Amino acid sequence: MTLSIAEQSIQDLGGEASVLARQRRDHAELDRLMNRYESGTRSRAERAQTLKEIVQLTFSHAFAEEVVLWPALRRLAPDGEELTSRVEEEHQEISDLVAEIERTDPDDPRHDRLVGQAFALIRQDIRDEEDLLLPRLQEALDRAGLRRLGSTWETVRRTAPTRPHPGVPRRPPGNAVAGVPLSAVDRVRDLLPSGIRVPNGSKVAGAAAAVLAAWLIAAAARRRH
Repeated sequence: MTLSIAEQSIQDLGGEASVLARQRRDHAELDRLMNRYESGTRSRAERAQTLKEIVQLTFSHAFAEEVVLWPALRRLAPDGEELTSRVEEEHQEISDLVAEIERTDPDDPRHDRLVGQAFALIRQDIRDEEDLLLPRLQEALDRAGLRRLGSTWETVRRTAPTRPHPGVPRRPPGNAVAGVPLSAVDRVRDLLPSGIRVPNGSKVAGAAAAVLAAWLIAAAARRRH
């Protein structure tokens, strides 16, 4: 079994452009941000900004995994379905928790408890990915394949939704179709100052679901002809 990617050199991971190296950089940044939030040395405004950055990185990162990496792992590894289902469940739990955090006032006693639960899940998700899922991709792909996958993953991540959307499917094509309008809404919300509470993208998600349904009906009709 391949070592955890946490224990390997950049060269072992396939170079800086490899999807493994890109994933590990994001994980390290998330860990740094969570530690900063938990340090207790920041003002309320700084903590709100740090939490906003954690949320943005968490969901853009996870969306790109679900659109690009986990479908590849299901194709390439015999146990890919089992492994990706486990992490998708973690992603759903994180999405549910962060959506609840966004509905909770920072002065509410539940707020810090919910944040702590979300951070614990994010850290568990990182361990599972670095110890289990990403090593399986490493076993299945050569260095060139890891770099190509890394480029695709990075492109999707940079245009992905940046907020929790618990009702959106975790797998293609549903997540990919919904991701386009949700990303636009999220990135407008991201321009607002930290701490400003605005309605979530549920209406946009509903519209995206309608688009997906129409797409599936059209695709089925094309297959019949």
